[in-house]
Amino acid sequence: MTQPSPSSPIPASPSLAFVASDRPEAQAARKSLIARYGAVSEQEADVIVALGGDGQMLETLHANLRQRTPVYGMNRGSVGFLMNDYEEDGLLERIVAAERTVIHPLQMDAWTESGEVHTGLAINEVSLLRQTRQSAKLRITVDDRVRLEELSCDGCLVATPAGSTAYNLSAHGPIIPLDARILALTPISAFRPRRWRGALLSHGAKVRFEVLEADKRPVSATADNFEVRRVARVEVRERRDLSLTMLFDAGRSFDERVMAEQFAN
Repeated sequence: MTQPSPSSPIPASPSLAFVASDRPEAQAARKSLIARYGAVSEQEADVIVALGGDGQMLETLHANLRQRTPVYGMNRGSVGFLMNDYEEDGLLERIVAAERTVIHPLQMDAWTESGEVHTGLAINEVSLLRQTRQSAKLRITVDDRVRLEELSCDGCLVATPAGSTAYNLSAHGPIIPLDARILALTPISAFRPRRWRGALLSHGAKVRFEVLEADKRPVSATADNFEVRRVARVEVRERRDLSLTMLFDAGRSFDERVMAEQFAN
């Protein structure tokens, strides 16, 4: 199958692959939907239907980074911000009429204290976190210019617009519309400077974190669910050459969900 571009039209009768989390309700939904609509392999599918919560959506997107097959999620999990409502009727029609959201992942390059280099991709965020009871101390450089000589904190993260409503929001970072072409740089429980609340960066910015006193204050780095322990330096940049497509029911686009989230109680 030729790799689709983000703008490739969905066929009138798309072939579907179904993937599901381990939750019993997700597995039952997968079995029921395959019996009703049939299924092909993920490599042959026009659309992949992910059943579960947001974690399943992220796992499915990561598994299809190279293939770039559009993913349509239905909520059979606990959190479903990235998912559509579960409904078996009219699935093909919903998918054909769905609105597209194209996202670009972040690349994390992490150097450990021993000099090893590890690379991971993040759809939501790259986060640095202290490993012990002692606070982390980080030096932050943006586009080769030091912006913070020392941040004493529990950690710090760089979030994509798609990830701005996840860990970033819990850390009191801003919600970012997908078309804003910016990234959120958000501290986690900053101690010094106490009043620093983070920054909004151009999507093309390159961020470097240097871990100060790494032997005494070890830090881990995580790209979504890929973790590297005892890092000395971490660099983060957007991979504009990689495009991932999520499908949302008409009138329930990701942008609409982001807007609604900003006015939620």
